[in-house]
Amino acid sequence: MHTPPNATAAPYLLLFRNAGEESHRHLTPEQRVELTRQWNDWFDRLAAQGKVQDARPLELGGRVLSGARGEKVTDGPYAEAKEVVGGFFIITALGIDEATDIAKGCPGLAIGLTVEVRPIAACSPVLKGVEGHGPA
Repeated sequence: MHTPPNATAAPYLLLFRNAGEESHRHLTPEQRVELTRQWNDWFDRLAAQGKVQDARPLELGGRVLSGARGEKVTDGPYAEAKEVVGGFFIITALGIDEATDIAKGCPGLAIGLTVEVRPIAACSPVLKGVEGHGPA
């Protein structure tokens, strides 16, 4: 991992995708318990290092709104399992490289989950450069 000189800690979102029922259906109950233990151990290590700000699992179902005023509402489960978001961590890292290295420890990667690593913006990117609404 390369940490730039004078790097300051910033928040990053780790978004766990491909977390639908299909991703773990093939596991035995014992394997599910072991995978859960691995997740908890990973989380506990990150928390002990002061890296975790928040983390939550998500239910498998939900709703997706689209259209100009959200007039189209679709109930889950979703057609594409790779689109299902199973949960998130908000972590503190010294840059995208450190956040990526942290994400590489995700136990779910071994069963096909993907982890999206995203910097959390101080203000909406739509407002960047608009006077009085954040940095240009």
